[in-house]
Amino acid sequence: MEFKKVVLLGGGVLGTQIALICAYTGHDTTIWLRSEGSIGRTQPKVDHFSGKILEALEESKKLLGNPLGAYLYPKALIKDWEAMTEEKIDQLIGEAKKNFKDHLHIELDPDKALKDADIAIEAMSEDPQEKIDFYKKIRDSFDDKTILCTNSSTLVPSTFAEYTGRPEKYMALHFANEIWNHNTAECMGHPGTDPEVYKTVVRFAEEINMVPIQLHKEQPAYILNTLLVPLLDAGQELWAKGVADPETIDLSWRLGTGAPVGPFQIMDVVGLKTVYNIISNKADAKDSESLNHKILTMIGEKVDKGELGVSAGKGFYKYDK
Repeated sequence: MEFKKVVLLGGGVLGTQIALICAYTGHDTTIWLRSEGSIGRTQPKVDHFSGKILEALEESKKLLGNPLGAYLYPKALIKDWEAMTEEKIDQLIGEAKKNFKDHLHIELDPDKALKDADIAIEAMSEDPQEKIDFYKKIRDSFDDKTILCTNSSTLVPSTFAEYTGRPEKYMALHFANEIWNHNTAECMGHPGTDPEVYKTVVRFAEEINMVPIQLHKEQPAYILNTLLVPLLDAGQELWAKGVADPETIDLSWRLGTGAPVGPFQIMDVVGLKTVYNIISNKADAKDSESLNHKILTMIGEKVDKGELGVSAGKGFYKYDK
């Protein structure tokens, strides 16, 4: 199967990044959005993240000749680091600008967006009922050949397979933030996923310069978030209990581990609406006496004020939009 057309169903932080990488690698890519208002929220993300990708390429010139360059270069943007020169990086920058212009589209009509799509990647919020309602609404717009993947961070595909209208062609394909640097693609099927479809999705991940991380069975939060979420949970608990403020918690983690960012900086990148939705799915989130309810309320206050993270210019920290 040849991947000529890719569709992103949703233009959030990760949906936009995935779409840009698909366009960067020469795939005709469409971001489907639900309303005109969504364009006003997504286009700034496209501009922001395309700028970050071009900046990463430009900055990689400084790594040429540096022994650490082989570890630090943007791996989803440069396939053969050993062969790189400034001239070749300039060529990649020129191709990236052209591909973003020629291969990236925004569409509001689901039938037009999904016509002839080889693969569609759902990148909606982490709300189970919202995903079910969405799949029921859009399932008749898919072509027979279209493979459907979910980029859900924590939810397993078997929860939704029956609502997609194509359970055998449905699975999870989860990406990390700053996809141009952290080029993992976690591939996770459900018991009804066709093994050939699974192999095809692995090949697609390789086509867009990802390293396929193949899971052999369903695991809530996959591999990456199974490791990451406990860190974020611990940071939230320390904050909600009043032990320390987010800046101090992040500083402690950075100094103690050498990590470049702390849990609250990570949450700002992920987006606080996504963090809010994940917490709301916890069993005791509605129990007014529970710590998770307190955390949900505190995160909810920031969401209500529009402090959604990096993409909004403010979350736990302030950012230049």
